[in-house]
Parts: sequence; C-alpha cells; structure tokens
Amino acid sequence: MKIPAPRGRVSATLIDLLQNRGGTGHANAYGSLNLLVDEALAATADLLRDEDLQLALFCLYELHYSGLDGVEDAAEWDPELIRVRARLEAALEDVLRRTVPVPELPSPESEAVAKTLFDMAADDDGPSVSRFVASKASVEQLREFLILRSVYQLKEADPHSWAIPRLPVGRAKAALIEIQADEYGGGRVERMHSKLFGTTMEGLGLDSSYGYYIDQVPALTLASSNAMSLFGLNRRLRGAISGHLAAFEMTSSIPNAFYARGFRRHGFSDDVTYYFDEHVEADAVHEQIAARDLAGGLAEAEPDLLRRRDRPGHRCPARRRPAESLAGRRISFAGTPAEL
Repeated sequence: MKIPAPRGRVSATLIDLLQNRGGTGHANAYGSLNLLVDEALAATADLLRDEDLQLALFCLYELHYSGLDGVEDAAEWDPELIRVRARLEAALEDVLRRTVPVPELPSPESEAVAKTLFDMAADDDGPSVSRFVASKASVEQLREFLILRSVYQLKEADPHSWAIPRLPVGRAKAALIEIQADEYGGGRVERMHSKLFGTTMEGLGLDSSYGYYIDQVPALTLASSNAMSLFGLNRRLRGAISGHLAAFEMTSSIPNAFYARGFRRHGFSDDVTYYFDEHVEADAVHEQIAARDLAGGLAEAEPDLLRRRDRPGHRCPARRRPAESLAGRRISFAGTPAEL
C-alpha cells in the first residue's frame, strides 16, 4: 500500500521512521515516537475519531498485511514497533470495552450463543445506510460509500483469516474455513470478494488499487478496520474475531440487496452490482454457519471464553450506547461475548 500522508505528530514520526529504518538517529526516533504516543493518548478526547492515532495504528497493522511501499518487510517484527503497536492497541481495546454494551452471558451451548448474537445484531436503532442508498443516494454519494468501504473490502476476509490457526481443530475451525473459502472465491480469482468489490469500484470510475484512497478515509473508518486487526492478531481475542465475523454475516444479506437496488436505480450494470448480489445469497447461509458453528462451536469447545476475563488494571465496561461506524451502524464486537 502507498504511504499515506501524515495526520499529526505521531503518524508523521512513525512514517519517517519506517522510511528511514537503520539510518542516523534511528534509535533516538523510537524514543521520540514512544513519547509522542504517550502524550497523544493522554491528550486525545476521542480515540475512535483521532485522525493521527488511528492512522498510526493502521500503518503498524498494515505491516502484517500487504506492507507499505518502500518499507522493508523486516519492519513487521521490529520489536520497538511492536511495542508502539501494543500501546496503541491496548488503548483501543480499553475504549471498546468501555463503550460496547455486553448482554447477559449465554450458556456455552451453540444455540444459546447464536441467539445472543442474533439478538445483539437486531438491537440496532441507528439510521439505515442501505435504505438510503437504495432510495436516495446520488452517484457521487455511491462513490463516497465505495471509497469508505474500500479500506476493508479490498482485503476482504484477511483480518478474520488470522483466526484460522488460533481456533482448535473441530467444528469452529471447519466453519470458519468454509466461510473464508467462499470469501476467497473458492479458488477462482475472478470470484474473490475483494476482486468483485474492485470491479464495482471501477464501474463507478474509481481506482481499485488497495489503499489508493487512504488519505480520504476518516479516523472512524480506520478505527473499524483497526478493531478487526486487533481481534485477529491477538490470540486471546479469538472469541471476539469469531463473533465479529458472525455479526458481519448477520447484518449483510438484506443490506446488500438494498445496495444493489441503489446502484441499479442509477442504471449500473449487473457487473457493477454483482458484488452485492453475491452477498445476498452467500451471507444468508454464512450467518447461520457463523453464529451456530463458528461462534457457537467455539463456545462449546472453549467455554472459558464465555467468562469475563479483564486485563490487569482494566475496568469492567459500563453499559453505554454503542459506538457507531461511519455507516451509522453499531461497530460489531459481538464476540463470544466474554472477550468483551
């Protein structure tokens, strides 16, 4: 991915360090970066909307995906950068735990967990973006919609795939692989969901290169992507990444039907709407697999994941209104709820 433009002192220092690893003053740059991160975390009024800190964390996570142009691959496991990432993601996790409401924990049985997840997904009083797209969105708003979604959709499934080696051999792992195989097109590159989304972007005259529009994407959209990476890259949060995928699938089928309708309303062809059409049918099946076999199966295999396990010094989350993504929907941190 191209190097994004800095959005503040933390991201500017990080990007400069990434581009000049091993140069003069390299060791001192780590110290400066750590100090700036501590100062920025202490000063921020809203971490989820902090442009500088969310971009910095996004760049650090990106080292584990396709990488950043001009940054050597070895930076992925630079212990000093890992330390900075851990500091930022600990702060993000703390905000999520304090913000996202957690229901009464179900019994560690597949049907009980699935019911809790379906209830959480249905408990949403935010404005419907999909209905707006279907009936009112202009072509320019459709382009903006695609640009915002491109941060995740052009690497669709990758964050959740981190969970594959983290789940025990059994029902949950098999369910996850079944879902992910569909996401990656069943071995056919032209059917990969990330590829289909790129075709949709191109149909509206947009560039489908991953990260091309990163400088136009606000902090809250980056925070949504960062949350997925947080869950996927930390084994102790394997319940959260499983529940997150389940919530994704549960809130996908019907909205995608509305999205397709909105694009057709402006005369776009089936090639452009195929990404959404594909998800209408696929995710109607995936939501059942994700809720019952993935999340429910994981709870049965590892019932301890349903017990609250707060980090040292961490406060239990207060019940508040859920955080919202740019799309106006709650950020889906369903998790086998214990991980929240």
